[in-house]
Amino acid sequence: MTTEHVLDDRPLISVRRMANKMPEVTVHFWIIKVLTTGMGETASDLLARVLGPIPAVALGGLALGASLAVQFALRRYVAWAYWTAVVMVSVFGTMAADVLHVGLGVPYAVSTPAFLAVLAAVFVLWYVSERTLSIHSIRTRRREAFYWAAVLATFALGTAAGDLTATVGFGYLGSVALFAAAICVPALAHRFGALNAVTAFWTAYVITRPLGASLADWMALGHTRGGLGLGLAPVTLAWTVAIIGFVGYLAVSQRDVRAHAAA
Repeated sequence: MTTEHVLDDRPLISVRRMANKMPEVTVHFWIIKVLTTGMGETASDLLARVLGPIPAVALGGLALGASLAVQFALRRYVAWAYWTAVVMVSVFGTMAADVLHVGLGVPYAVSTPAFLAVLAAVFVLWYVSERTLSIHSIRTRRREAFYWAAVLATFALGTAAGDLTATVGFGYLGSVALFAAAICVPALAHRFGALNAVTAFWTAYVITRPLGASLADWMALGHTRGGLGLGLAPVTLAWTVAIIGFVGYLAVSQRDVRAHAAA
């Protein structure tokens, strides 16, 4: 699922074109994506524990708004801005799913299909409007808005799905194994021509959320809950450092923009 497979050849009709604002889809993309999901999971829980649920949601919403404002203000892909926005979406998406369950008492068995319906609606509106769901056609503000709406929905859906599997008998480590196996399905289906690149990409993108979140929860939570007991703060810090390291590498090496420059 690399760039050359998901480029969109449809002529753009907007006169306010931008350079494509998404990164090249490489192994680095998927590593950072998984790291952001786990970091967002534990950071959300940590903030709620330290600040309280309402202040944590308010802070998460402000941080998300600020990061997206920076991302929308840019007219080209910038690694630190893009991945900061993804991290903030991860934190806030986790909070959205948790608020429904913890705050409003909505079961994960209900919120998971509800978030799936929201994501499907975003995709339908996006495709009807733009005739493409390719992330490498994000060269207008409207397409960018659809993209980030889809990303937010995938994080909320993935959070609910991961918590659902963890609470119905799989546990956190079992959920890691389940979603690790599941993410191989779209990759193999695309590899052997059974699934187009765009569908394979978004399917894998959704699955990375419960995969990373389940792994981070397993590392952070106590032995009584089936985890390693490393703690929310240490796991959040460790995954944040890893994200900074990978994003810094990409910012310097430009490995995630070379295909764009050559296209």
